[in-house]
Amino acid sequence: MYFLQPPETHAFDLYHDYTESRVGVGTYINEVRAGSTVSNPHAKNLDTGEDLKWEILKGSAITAAKLDVANVTPQSEIVVFRFAPVKQGESVRIRMFETYTDTARYKVVGNELIWDRSFGRPANAVVLPAGWVLTNSSIPAAVSTIPDGRVRLDFVNPRPDEIAVLITARKRPCNLVAGHRSDA
Repeated sequence: MYFLQPPETHAFDLYHDYTESRVGVGTYINEVRAGSTVSNPHAKNLDTGEDLKWEILKGSAITAAKLDVANVTPQSEIVVFRFAPVKQGESVRIRMFETYTDTARYKVVGNELIWDRSFGRPANAVVLPAGWVLTNSSIPAAVSTIPDGRVRLDFVNPRPDEIAVLITARKRPCNLVAGHRSDA
């Protein structure tokens, strides 16, 4: 679930859920895409409500921690969420929250908001920032309006690989309120 902040910030908040059932596993590693920076990570164990410990590691610190991350470079960045290792016959459900800033893939060009990102998960949702309306989505999406008036796009990815999603939007005209023109 992605919540786009005003595009001039190049930032978006997100959360995603994960269930771990492999015995002995006690970490979840989220690799930060090249060109992005991460901030404000936190996570909860959805089974217990417990806040999880986390840390951001970069470059050689990833290798030193002996974590299973492929192709580590000096620019590599990960967020490691830690939880009690999974026991036989059990699982752990966690929800992770992060803020990403990405000047190359989330920006304004002219008067148009552009958000360009690929999705590998089977279901994703994007909420546009307040005051913006959808003009195009490169991948079909179910489009709705959430109670505060922001536009939400829901994507389904039935494929085993990623889908490249390019969303464009424009500012909502000031005299357009909840789908009706105002004479004020």
